[in-house]
Amino acid sequence: MPHDPAANPRPDPAILLRKLEVRVNSLYAASRALEWRLTRVQFTTALERSVCKRFSEGPVSQEGLEEYLETLHVDDLVLASACMEGSEAAWEFFVRTFRGYLRGAAGSITKGGRGGADAQDLADSLFAELFGLVDGKQGEASLLRYFHGRSSLKTWLRTILAQRHVDRLRQSRRWESLGRKDGEEEKPIFAQNAPTNSRDPHRSRYLRRFLQALTGCLEALDPADRKRLELYYAREKTLAEIGRLVGEHESTASRNLERTRRELRAKVEELLRTGRSLGDRLRSLPPMSDAEIALCFQYAAEDAPIDFRQIFPEKPSGRGEAGRKESS
Repeated sequence: MPHDPAANPRPDPAILLRKLEVRVNSLYAASRALEWRLTRVQFTTALERSVCKRFSEGPVSQEGLEEYLETLHVDDLVLASACMEGSEAAWEFFVRTFRGYLRGAAGSITKGGRGGADAQDLADSLFAELFGLVDGKQGEASLLRYFHGRSSLKTWLRTILAQRHVDRLRQSRRWESLGRKDGEEEKPIFAQNAPTNSRDPHRSRYLRRFLQALTGCLEALDPADRKRLELYYAREKTLAEIGRLVGEHESTASRNLERTRRELRAKVEELLRTGRSLGDRLRSLPPMSDAEIALCFQYAAEDAPIDFRQIFPEKPSGRGEAGRKESS
């Protein structure tokens, strides 16, 4: 007999968020929302959009929602939302903060320096999309509608730049699009369902480089950071359980996990970018461009999803040995 989804409906993340009114009020008060003239209603709408995207698939609970809010880049989400709402003060701050950064990042990506024509064209074309100046539309046409605060705004912007550069390379080489939705933050540099008739001949090399770099960086982690990753991803412990096991507050465990994820990604990117060796696992290898690094992450997501249970194999408990000692 087919299962009726209506008999056991999945909780609505937006409804769960409304039950956390005190926490939402605290986030609103601590952010720069008032400075950008973002109303409480507009702020809540941005949060709802973010949590609905985060929990669009899979289980959702109030505890999981609270953990998600702890790791959210609220100030960046507020800034992006205020820009979407047309705040002049927010846009002025955004341009002042990110225009130079984007041109510098574009220079690094194109290997032509921030003053190069390709870099300026890449950065300025992205600014046009951020402003929503596409086909004469503004506001809802802005690329910022895809930003949900799961990463920092700087990280997200650099990711989009790398995507745009890869798209241009593919177009110039007449590669077929991999069907990624522009600006999607959930998997910012990953594509889905690559057509088999347009596989990159360098794909296997990119995959090997990524997995080598990831494994090496995981092995080099601080033991406490490695332990939190193991408990969270391989043992599927909650943040409260992790806090008890490592001797820290739940919110501290959450912040440390988020920090470790950011640092791990940055170290993997650095390893790929420089080609330097890490212990005995990696030899000195040719450095990779930002576009190549984007492809490394993309192909890894398509072909080799990370299995943390293999990376962190469960150790024998030793209870049998203890029992034998007691019986003797």
